[in-house]
This record gives sequence, C-alpha cells and structure tokens, in this order.
Amino acid sequence: MTTALKTIKSLAPLLDRVLVQRIKADAKTAGGIFLPDSAVKELNEAKVLAVGPGMMNKEGKRIAMGVSPGDKVLIPQYGGSPIKVGEEEYSLFRDHDILAKINE
Repeated sequence: MTTALKTIKSLAPLLDRVLVQRIKADAKTAGGIFLPDSAVKELNEAKVLAVGPGMMNKEGKRIAMGVSPGDKVLIPQYGGSPIKVGEEEYSLFRDHDILAKINE
C-alpha cells in the first residue's frame, strides 16, 4: 500500500521514524553501455531526508536518533512504509531498522 502526497515537505516523521529515498543505481556501465531498467538492480543505499524526534524511554527522556538528515545509510531490501509523491518514491523506516550509516 502506498500513500500519495502532493509534496514531500508536508511529511514530518514521528517518534523514531526516518524518511529516506533510495539512491538509484547507475543505468550506464563503466564502458558507456546503457542498461535497460529491468537489468538495473535496486540499491540498499538511501539518503536520509527527515527524522522524527526519537522515542521516549521509561524515565520520560528522549532517546537520540542514530541518523540525521543528509546521512547516507544502508537499509533493508524489504520493509518500510512506501510513500509516493508524483513520480518519486520514498520510504519510512524505524530508526532501529536502519542497518548502517555510510561514512564517506
């Protein structure tokens, strides 16, 4: 199930949720050959666009998020909540579902 929005800026993640957009794989080989869409594999890398404020622990203190907007992360192949805005696709994941942060 996907949710349709007019603009991605109208979406603010709550609690420990992270809004990401998958990074598209190159459709061109190193030798300059263009690949058809069916041959291009979807990457597990994504860019973090927005994060929620974090969950509350039992004492009522907010648990800091592991990622911040602009980070490049590794996400699971499946899962998350898909969101479609126009032709662009985004996903919402929980902070603990993010596999790793990619430091460049």
